[in-house]
Amino acid sequence: MPLTRRERIAAKLEASFQPKRLEIEDESASHAGHAGSRPGGETHFRVEIVSDAFAGKSRLDRQRLIHRALDAEFQSSLHALRLKARTPEEDQAG
Repeated sequence: MPLTRRERIAAKLEASFQPKRLEIEDESASHAGHAGSRPGGETHFRVEIVSDAFAGKSRLDRQRLIHRALDAEFQSSLHALRLKARTPEEDQAG
């Protein structure tokens, strides 16, 4: 059975960033009728990722790294990510 987009996103982010914490939620249902929406969903996701790989990087640089890791997904109908990318220290601080 093929992997879901959520599973593919998780595998790519785990391989690229070895996260301490990773949460992925498919929010496609709440975007029905909006730009990029498709029947069956899997177009809009919320991702929270905590990784040492983000140390010393700006918020924009972190987002660019994540988008680069998920480029193939964006090329195959992933439309949007709502991202929160933190270091473990930032995550502990709240």
